[in-house]
Amino acid sequence: MLTLNTPNGEQNVLLHCCCAPCSSAIIECLLQNGIRPTFFFCNPNIYPLEEYEIRKQEAIRFAEMKGLEFVDADYDHENWLCAMHGLEQEPERGSRCLQCFLLRLTRTAQYASEHGFSLFTTTLASSRWKSLEQINLAGRQAAAQYPGITFWEQNWRKGGLQERRNQLLKEYNFYNQQYCGCEFSMLARNS
Repeated sequence: MLTLNTPNGEQNVLLHCCCAPCSSAIIECLLQNGIRPTFFFCNPNIYPLEEYEIRKQEAIRFAEMKGLEFVDADYDHENWLCAMHGLEQEPERGSRCLQCFLLRLTRTAQYASEHGFSLFTTTLASSRWKSLEQINLAGRQAAAQYPGITFWEQNWRKGGLQERRNQLLKEYNFYNQQYCGCEFSMLARNS
């Protein structure tokens, strides 16, 4: 088991959750370390709406299995598209991804500030397909907008978590998407 040390020993963590598969090993690890996170599902990038609903329902199912609170940040894909305007042709790990992370993690930091959390982290940092540097930069920038809020930079790929994620994916029979969620990554995958 990976031993975790949160900043300032904080045990009240808001966890930005992208999907159930990416959340599973992280949640298990947090719980084994005595940390009971709150799921924060903020993913306006996911397209189409049916895909968003499938991923959200799987995350809710997992949160309920673990007895954890689930917060749905609602689906605002139009606002997300406006924020990505001009970045549509950017490659994966390009400036569109950074902007997407910043939008979602800023919303997470805002929720944390408004609901008594001082610490947040994200399951985005578990994906080998995403830039950990971009995720951490976006998290720090998001936290800086809200006094008293800290972004917990944690590489959720290490300590056997990637392997455990794959085991839990099968164990819980999670729906496992084949693209990050946005229509631009879907188009790139299909071309």
